[in-house]
Amino acid sequence: MDSGFLLINKPQDWTSHDIVGYIRGVVRRATGQKKIRVGHAGTLDPFATGLLIVGVGREATRRIDEFKNMPKEYIATIRLGATSDTYDRTGIIIDQEPIASDEVSESEVCEVLKSFVGSQLQVPPMYSAKKVNGKKLYELARKGIEIERKPSEIEIYSLELLEFNDLLIKFKCKVSTGTYIRSLAHDIGQALHSGAYCEELERTKIGKYTLENAVGPKEIRVENFEALLFDI
Repeated sequence: MDSGFLLINKPQDWTSHDIVGYIRGVVRRATGQKKIRVGHAGTLDPFATGLLIVGVGREATRRIDEFKNMPKEYIATIRLGATSDTYDRTGIIIDQEPIASDEVSESEVCEVLKSFVGSQLQVPPMYSAKKVNGKKLYELARKGIEIERKPSEIEIYSLELLEFNDLLIKFKCKVSTGTYIRSLAHDIGQALHSGAYCEELERTKIGKYTLENAVGPKEIRVENFEALLFDI
């Protein structure tokens, strides 16, 4: 079996771990090998969709970090007027702050988005896989424990408003590795004095690799997976 990479279009409600497990099963059935190394570059939250790069085989999984440091592009939709403990729609919606649909203007949204472009410090969300003192933050969050998190240096290369409809803001952004779009959504809400959380999130690009060339996990089959592998 050749070692290589797959471009996967992750569906909603699949975890990145689910994708790896599914592909590992396909490869095992195709090759008859029980020990197959499969890994992914850059976790996507279960509610998120879009591009996930999966490495298959020893050599590919050794090189998976090469993708993790590449800039990433997302399309996100955020909802104003409330916040969430997870910074997305899967969490407990809190601090409901009803606002009129005309209370926030499109020009104000554009100015706020523009203010987030550039190098900056970002505090990771409690519901994340980031480790602090050996503990994943989400493990503490699920126990009701919130700790102080050190901000990380990130860069937002571009941030473009795509739609502003009622209390929904849809934007496209290109960001450095380590950027949490959920945190960006939360911070935008704070800047607009309305609160916000991420309603939808799709990763469209990692480095030069695009979602247009990706396939759904169920399209990876015993008879075709080797033909879909590529090298970098």
